[in-house]
Amino acid sequence: MYQRTVSVGSRSGLHARPASLFVQAAARQPVTVTVAREGGTPVDARSMLSVLALAAQHGDLLVLSAVGESAEGAVEELASLLSRDLDQKDPAR
Repeated sequence: MYQRTVSVGSRSGLHARPASLFVQAAARQPVTVTVAREGGTPVDARSMLSVLALAAQHGDLLVLSAVGESAEGAVEELASLLSRDLDQKDPAR
């Protein structure tokens, strides 16, 4: 299992738009990635409702986990996305 803890970078937290971008990216991964609040129950990162239910705010720490051959790459890609402010006009920066 590959795991990484990351701080939510979006200033407004993981609300509808940032959550949607995150869930879409998770759905493109070759392995299933889970996300959880530190010490919380992991949920499928591909589930919009589950991700929104985390109610993650700016600066909250979330744990991303995956198992399999491509786990590290998948988790690192999603961690990079999650750490950025996805409310910016160009979230790639």
